[in-house]
Amino acid sequence: MNSLLLVEDDPALSSYLAAALQQEGYEVICADTRLSALAVTPPPSLAIVDLGLPPAASRTTEGLMLIDALLLRAPITKVIVLTGQDEESSAFEAVRRGAFDFLTKPAALSAIKVALKRAELFLTQEQKLEAAGEKRIQITARLSDGPKEASSAVEEQLVRSTLAKSNGNVAEAARQLGLAREHLYYYIKKYGIQFGRVQETQ
Repeated sequence: MNSLLLVEDDPALSSYLAAALQQEGYEVICADTRLSALAVTPPPSLAIVDLGLPPAASRTTEGLMLIDALLLRAPITKVIVLTGQDEESSAFEAVRRGAFDFLTKPAALSAIKVALKRAELFLTQEQKLEAAGEKRIQITARLSDGPKEASSAVEEQLVRSTLAKSNGNVAEAARQLGLAREHLYYYIKKYGIQFGRVQETQ
């Protein structure tokens, strides 16, 4: 059963969607702000995010910052965005930041279910890639920043996603990455990665 983070500040809509998606077999965790969403641990594999969240419900800033934070913690998370605000520009910015899919409010339950099934399919295939020793990396880089910045972004995402997959077990993440533990600690420090459950397990 995939965990699903539902971030919606309308209590009635949140309750309706949570009940409907629980019936579909999802383990639904509800949040109504960026901060309450980021308090959810472990990071979810799926997320539905309303871009207009308090304390700036009339703008998309909180939702976009939440996308950034969710994908920084667990790059494999598939984020499906819901918004009724300036759809075209919101969609562009959400996708630029790594959102998997975009639905305009009011979105039909059937459309949300289809988007979730598509996201699950991607998750399953990416997990198969990982089992085969490969990892799918997705970044958005400005061409003007040059290849060095793009390379650093890939490096950081690879380290973060491997640590997240290893539940913060440094020894296991280092093994998967083919690194000595001290080298992995170098990257953890370089990118300011913090995990509440970093372990030294051999």
